[in-house]
Amino acid sequence: MQQIIAIGGGGFSMEPENPLLDLYILKQTGKARPKVCFFAHATDDAVRYSFNFFKAFNQFDCQPSTLSLFQTPPMSHSGLESFILGQDAVYVGGGNTKSMLALWREWGLDEILRKAYQNGVLLAGISAGANCWFEQCVTDSASPELNALKCLGILRGSCCPHYDGELLRRPTYQRLIKTGQIADGIALDDGAAAHFIDGELIRIISSRPNARAYKLRRSGDAAGEQSLETRYLGS
Repeated sequence: MQQIIAIGGGGFSMEPENPLLDLYILKQTGKARPKVCFFAHATDDAVRYSFNFFKAFNQFDCQPSTLSLFQTPPMSHSGLESFILGQDAVYVGGGNTKSMLALWREWGLDEILRKAYQNGVLLAGISAGANCWFEQCVTDSASPELNALKCLGILRGSCCPHYDGELLRRPTYQRLIKTGQIADGIALDDGAAAHFIDGELIRIISSRPNARAYKLRRSGDAAGEQSLETRYLGS
């Protein structure tokens, strides 16, 4: 089973007192004490981000770890592959999507993650860590304005996180869809996450009662927005 959980916003980094999304990720591995590795590759404050990850996940029944690409000497490609394929879940943090993808491609991590996905390692992430799995995303990581960016393409279509959390997200995504500058896709509020199995969306879950997700599709010269049924994890 190939799984991806894309989080629009939330998790331990945005909601440290609300573990609902993080616990959901761990549960989907199907393991009693899953091995979960955190990637803080999208930020220049990886030490703080990784500290917060350990602070949160050390409270759970799991085996947390992190992966740095800045250690000297670096891990070999085969070592990286062996380490990542040995995880039950990979959790990617937020930050600059473009810079993170460039780093991954330089180290061949993009292909290792594809292989991990094909071998049943659950892939998850928030913001940039949600964007990266799709064909395209809406991001301000490549310019001061929000725009479309090509991503890994493990999942079809596009993604827009922080749909309700940043004022320009909704109108920009709709404009990009309407003008054909980005593929049809999914928008995720802060606190909402999309769970894909074998490339298909199976459910939307949330850590906040009012968080939602939406399908966006180009229709003529307009962008249609469809609200998706959401399961609140706190109920």
